[in-house]
Formats: sequence, structure tokens, C-alpha cells
Amino acid sequence: QVQLVESGGGLVQAGGSLKLSCAASGRTFSIMGWFRQAPGKDREFVADISWSGGAYYANSVKGRFTISRDNAKNTTVYLQMNSLKPEDTAVYYCARGKRTLLTNTASTDFDSWGQGTQVSVSS
Repeated sequence: QVQLVESGGGLVQAGGSLKLSCAASGRTFSIMGWFRQAPGKDREFVADISWSGGAYYANSVKGRFTISRDNAKNTTVYLQMNSLKPEDTAVYYCARGKRTLLTNTASTDFDSWGQGTQVSVSS
């Protein structure tokens, strides 16, 4: 069993930055990812990362967001978000991947979701 706890969300002006963290305890798999869900919309893939640091991004965040991880005693996954836009406003979730490819980005390819952290970007 794995527990995922996200932190780092908040309110920021457009163009600003935030860094999200996901602390994982228990068994983590090779791939860890970030998703987001805006009000009235489906949960969407943001980025994921392999154990060795390979990463894959949604087109909407490529060049602005960076995912990273620390594989010390307990895995911590980060999401550095720069040049934030109002359309980035959403609840951001960390999740554990259950497949082996970074390009498996459907929400059904992930399990053990965190509780989410709110990111709000004002214009």
C-alpha cells in the first residue's frame, strides 16, 4: 500500500511560479505522475517521471512545468510550475503509475491517488 500527500498549492498571479511536492510512503512504482482537475472538467494528465528521471509532459505544460523526483528513503515527487496561466487553475493530484511506459497517461494507468492540492492562478 502507498500513501501520497501533496503540498505546495496556493494562489498566485499569472506569470508566477509554484512548486508542488508529493511525499510518498510505502511501495512506490517506477512511474509517478501529476494530474489536475478543473471545476466541471475531467481529470487530465500533466506530467510523469520514471525512476531514472525520464519525463513526459502534456503539451499544455511543456516548457513551463518541470517534474522531478528524489528517490531517497521515501520517494518525493516535485512539480515546478513556471509562467502560470489562469487556465492552470485546478486541483493537482499525485498518483502512482501501474504501467511501464511514460506515455501511458490515462488516469486508469495510475492508482493510489493523493488527496490533491489546490492551485489558483489569477489574471
